[in-house]
Amino acid sequence: MQYDVFNGDADGVCALVQLRLAEPIESTLVTGIKRDIQLLDQLLAQYSLTSDDSVTVLDVSLDKNRAGLDTLLQHAVQVFYVDHHQAGEIPTHPKLTTRIDTSASQCTSLLVDAYLQGKYRAWAVTAAFGDNLLVSAEHAAQILHLTQSQLLALKELGVCLNYNGYGGSLEDLHIAPDALFHELVRYDSPFDFIDDNKIVAQQLQTAYQEDMEKALALTPEYQTELVSVYLLPNQAWARRVSGVFSNELANQTPRRAHAVLSYTAEKDYQVSVRAPLDKPSGADELCAAFPTGGGRKSAAGINHLPLDQLLVFVRAFEQQYR
Repeated sequence: MQYDVFNGDADGVCALVQLRLAEPIESTLVTGIKRDIQLLDQLLAQYSLTSDDSVTVLDVSLDKNRAGLDTLLQHAVQVFYVDHHQAGEIPTHPKLTTRIDTSASQCTSLLVDAYLQGKYRAWAVTAAFGDNLLVSAEHAAQILHLTQSQLLALKELGVCLNYNGYGGSLEDLHIAPDALFHELVRYDSPFDFIDDNKIVAQQLQTAYQEDMEKALALTPEYQTELVSVYLLPNQAWARRVSGVFSNELANQTPRRAHAVLSYTAEKDYQVSVRAPLDKPSGADELCAAFPTGGGRKSAAGINHLPLDQLLVFVRAFEQQYR
């Protein structure tokens, strides 16, 4: 049995789309909202795997899934692991194949694209745009010789796919990530998806624009020349928009680091951090200093920050980007 485990954002979904276009195979999907990152624990809780099984893991930190990975390897399960988040020590095992690169210019879909030798490059470009890796996306797209309008179409789709992954629960999302994957994998190219499946594409675009208008009307709770902190209201639209709003702030003010906080059902904060685009590093270190934090160098987050730890976080945030 094949199991595909993937992050529910643009990068995770588009990475799997590329792999399954290249190798169509019936698989069991394990995914969730963007912040559901300990997916191997979910896999092991739901299924009993044996040496006859194979698992592909995409766009979730190996460090955060190390216990689950060790269990799979102990059962001689074949694992293919591709990611760009904090990895920690990568185990050496005959059943484990990894493609992990934590550099700030990489995303999982670009790593899959390299593995597939560019076979479905437009999907990788879409994902890179969704991950706000604008330079990497445009560089990868050069060989496709796209027009500016085509490039813009991939950027808009990537942003919307990424937006769809954020929320406090699956109920907050417009389309569940597994259902979204099944929609996208029908198309060799994202342009085919945009042209043929206008209902889904327009649904995401309209929802994104409506939520972003609300977010852009907000003012920061705290701001200096080097950092800004936004506190979103306790509403579904705010939970959905937290990641893409963080990206937009980073694009608007590339010399400043940004933190966007939203409320969770557990009555604490969820935090999205974006390092300055002019110096895309340190976000992973900052967030990993908190118990439920992690991510990558340019963009990271904390799943659960206690309310009384807000000032502690802001001080650490300022210290990181002083």
